[in-house]
Amino acid sequence: MKSRDRIQRIVIGAFLCLAASVAGAVSSGAGARTDILLKANWAFAREDIKGAEDPAFDDLGWQKVVLPHTFNAVDGEKGGPYYRGPAWYRDRVVLPGPLAGRRAYLQFDGAALAADVWVNGKHAGRHEGGYAAFRFDVTDLLRPDENLIAVRVDNSKFKTIAPLMGDFSVFGGLYRPVHLVLTAPLHMDMLDDGGPGVYVTASDVGAANAKIFIAARVTNDSAAPAQATILFRILDAKGREVAKVSSSTDLPTGVTQPVTQHVSLTHPHLWDGVRDPYRYRVVAEIVSADGTLRDEVTVPLGVRSFSVDPIKGFFLNGRHILVHGVDLFHSERPGKGTAVSDGEIDRDFAILRELGVTGIRMAHFQHPQRAYDDADRAGFVVWTEIPLYGAVDPDPAFETNIRQQLRELIRQNYNHPSVFFLGLGNELYVSNADTARVLSAVQEEAKKDDTSRLTVYAHCCQPDDDPNASHADVIGYNRYYGWYEGEMGQIGPWTDKVHAAQPNRAFAVSEYGAGASVHQQEDPPQRPKPDSLWHPEQYQALFHEAYWRVLESRPFVWGSFVWMAFDIPSDRRHEGDRPGINDKGLVTYDRAVKKDAFYWYKANWSGKPVVYIASRRDTVRKTDAVDIKIYSNADSVTLNVNGARLGTHVPDGHIVLWPGVKLQPGKNLIVAAGRKGITTQSDRVTWTYVP
Repeated sequence: MKSRDRIQRIVIGAFLCLAASVAGAVSSGAGARTDILLKANWAFAREDIKGAEDPAFDDLGWQKVVLPHTFNAVDGEKGGPYYRGPAWYRDRVVLPGPLAGRRAYLQFDGAALAADVWVNGKHAGRHEGGYAAFRFDVTDLLRPDENLIAVRVDNSKFKTIAPLMGDFSVFGGLYRPVHLVLTAPLHMDMLDDGGPGVYVTASDVGAANAKIFIAARVTNDSAAPAQATILFRILDAKGREVAKVSSSTDLPTGVTQPVTQHVSLTHPHLWDGVRDPYRYRVVAEIVSADGTLRDEVTVPLGVRSFSVDPIKGFFLNGRHILVHGVDLFHSERPGKGTAVSDGEIDRDFAILRELGVTGIRMAHFQHPQRAYDDADRAGFVVWTEIPLYGAVDPDPAFETNIRQQLRELIRQNYNHPSVFFLGLGNELYVSNADTARVLSAVQEEAKKDDTSRLTVYAHCCQPDDDPNASHADVIGYNRYYGWYEGEMGQIGPWTDKVHAAQPNRAFAVSEYGAGASVHQQEDPPQRPKPDSLWHPEQYQALFHEAYWRVLESRPFVWGSFVWMAFDIPSDRRHEGDRPGINDKGLVTYDRAVKKDAFYWYKANWSGKPVVYIASRRDTVRKTDAVDIKIYSNADSVTLNVNGARLGTHVPDGHIVLWPGVKLQPGKNLIVAAGRKGITTQSDRVTWTYVP
């Protein structure tokens, strides 16, 4: 199918970047769009209350909360049962003025898992799915004065709403922002599964030229037919206009009509991963026949091409790159759960940039738009996915729901250049006719909506060539040899076996990892039991040393993703140093400590100088002879213990080891210094030897 025909048929795209970040109305420029962020003064009750949608209902005794908000901020991270059920939010909104013919939409950036919305006692709509944005047209429900918005949010375990299960806590609530968006009657489609109504595709990308296809869904909600000009402008990173094209169109009343254009971009500046994540902007404007700007939407554009070779791996703009990265969840925080700020998401991405990742897998559901924006800016290769996790339900309504969640994922993220892979699901624990039907359905849905990207499925729990692994374009395998089963050394023979058995099938290692508590130290470590209360930090480091040496040497593994970047809340977990936490992260849940394994990867992945003394938190030693291990990408490393120089070594595979170093009773100062080019980096720890 040609790109024009595909986009005209479905017209999918990235999320509408709204300008408001604080309560109040802001204009999207000279156009008629206004965004009111509904942040403060919400009344909240964590129970099901009959009649709470009625404007006359008395909510005086309810808790006052500020959005974003989750009602599992405390119990969702404690381990064991937590509240999964309905809760209510109510807010009274006064419009900034009469609508005067404008359209009004309530936009929810995320509400878990199902949300019913009332405006002034009238039901505006229901949305099922906890991780995508959605909108309701509330024009006819609003009053010119005060308006009561009531929302019933429910994070119960539903039979037909994915995910049906998962190794993570499902935080309920209005945990992402809520907006009231006002538009002119002529506007970009606001009801296209949460998408922006403007969708941009780059093709035939080369150094001299790139073809840019732009499509817009234009809606005429006025009472009469209208004539309008749709203007598309491409701006470079400095805001300079580099291309422009327009279309005049007649718009019957009450219809949404696709408008498409092709633009040739000469000598395009490519979006080239972490080394140069260059982005253009596409501004789409609707100008009525009298010359008035009626609506304006801006979306990102990254011009790039890519391919995956089953033997040579991943190529971006014709250049091979190693997609090494991490699995990323929401940027949860202690006491806040998923109700985090843009700043907290930004800080997580700063840590990922420090680590030196080139790719991230956004597991196991659609992430906040800020995360995709940050990935665009960082140049990360993104695998994003829907919450098809563990099981499917045979009810046809389940398939309908997961198709809807995939459409939302695609349309809200179509314009993000960082998104390369659309994840169809993760670890379906059985393989039967129902799983085959649902996986086939989401593959079909993905290809109907977006043929510019590859689909992928994270496979586990059945044979490598099980039918569950056959639906997606490429495959990922979740493997934990040396943690849940087998030995670390099996990862190499296993990858070679899979490649030999399926030489024409590109595959990735989508998960691998081991638990670690920074409060539990054992050097050298014994292999812990995964479900035990003892997860020494040193074992995780040894696990990742073994895995990365294998994965970096096998180019046919197109990508590898550490499970996971940060520790996450998981109600089913009772292991490590506390319940309710999956501690396989390279960084602690509170982001306070970067574990030893973090610096192992930083030494391998980052271009910045790294000298890091491992096992540093094992501060009290019981023997007078210790092995001192240093992770480093320096040209050479020098070690000093208590002021005595013990020599200079060249790292071997980013590790320098001094075995059997003698400690004196009491405190011992260990200092390592490395030189990389003209730059010197040092690290120091103090260990106490207690005879």
